[in-house]
Amino acid sequence: MKGPRVIFLIFFVIFVGILCQGLYNIHPFGEPRVSAMDDYFINNAQSERAANNVVTSIVFDYRGFDTLGEAAVLFTAVMSVAALFRKEE
Repeated sequence: MKGPRVIFLIFFVIFVGILCQGLYNIHPFGEPRVSAMDDYFINNAQSERAANNVVTSIVFDYRGFDTLGEAAVLFTAVMSVAALFRKEE
């Protein structure tokens, strides 16, 4: 009975160590590590995409295909649930 407890304790200590290391190295909230891309979007969104809202220009213009893929996955999930709950005649 002593063996499994020792193994659990070792894994627990390793897990807590990794967790503490991650918390120690985390950057402050609201301060990105690299802001070059953020600055690019803020400075060029209106002139390149003719959108007053930077978030809208990123979601629909810069990442349009990604948004289209997310919409397709959501549509597939909704249609699957609808097919599961349809009434048999």
